Amino acid sequence: MIRHAEPADYAEVIGVIDEWWGGRSMAAMLPKLFFVHFRDTSFVAEADGSIEGFLCGFRSQTFPDEAYIHFVGVAPEKRGDGLGRELYERFFASVAPRGVVRAVTSPVNERSVAFHRALGFEVERVDENYDGRGESRVLLRKLL
Repeated sequence: MIRHAEPADYAEVIGVIDEWWGGRSMAAMLPKLFFVHFRDTSFVAEADGSIEGFLCGFRSQTFPDEAYIHFVGVAPEKRGDGLGRELYERFFASVAPRGVVRAVTSPVNERSVAFHRALGFEVERVDENYDGRGESRVLLRKLL
């Protein structure tokens, strides 16, 4: 079942996020505010009372025709089952009629880049200093 994210979901998501990323420290990249202020464009997928995936995104307030996907995660044992695609499709529907969805990922995360391309995203460019700390990011764009 996929539903809108709720503030109470944050503790479970933040409790598994580093594990889902193979022990990398990712929790700081996902503040609770997405589960509070962006519930209509953020989703969790759950089965048997456990979260199996999530997507946090929002409608741009600066660019009225754009939306942005900030963070997506799928439990390792559920990857390849179409759950990530379902979460993205739910987001696309929630931001219609906006015409552009943006996302970023790390250039070393080739699986993420390939996944986004399979969903119809195009690579706009690689920004070598995307967040001002010298970390490269692949900027992705999908026309809806």
